Amino acid sequence: MSAESANAIQRSQVDLMDLIDWSGVECLNQSTSHSVANALKQGYRDDDGLNLESDADEQLLIYIPFLQVIKLHSIIIKGPEEDGPKTVKLFSNKEHMGFSNVNDYPASDTVVLSPDDLKGKPVVLKYVKFQNVRSLTIFIEDNQSDSEVTKVQKIGLVGTTVETTNMKGLKKIEDGH
Repeated sequence: MSAESANAIQRSQVDLMDLIDWSGVECLNQSTSHSVANALKQGYRDDDGLNLESDADEQLLIYIPFLQVIKLHSIIIKGPEEDGPKTVKLFSNKEHMGFSNVNDYPASDTVVLSPDDLKGKPVVLKYVKFQNVRSLTIFIEDNQSDSEVTKVQKIGLVGTTVETTNMKGLKKIEDGH
């Protein structure tokens, strides 16, 4: 998968950060001094000194709602080689998930990141599973070294907006042309 990811971002694909509904973003098990904003927000996520860290154990559960419907093409997860995420499960349009019920739902896609992927390479997702996304839940199940703390320096979401058709702009086709 990572061999195709290097060239897979097409020109129409954009960073979807401006479409995130920040008022609804949640992260379970985040350290209070190293919150999800460090990995997700513009400026913060490009500062290698800032990161998102897990608190009680290595798992993180991140909920990201969008301001409009999007198509998600790929994800960029940057993190340290030792403590960066390894198994990442993505869920499209699943709200109110917690650690107690995350395994009750089939993931839309599961990505196993290599240390090379954690350098900020886009990882192409099962695009057909992410065509009509209103929210994304990211479950970081474990990290590269099975340590107690997972660190994420950057999360990037790459895709497009879903164009909605304005029905008023359509003209009726007459039988006689």
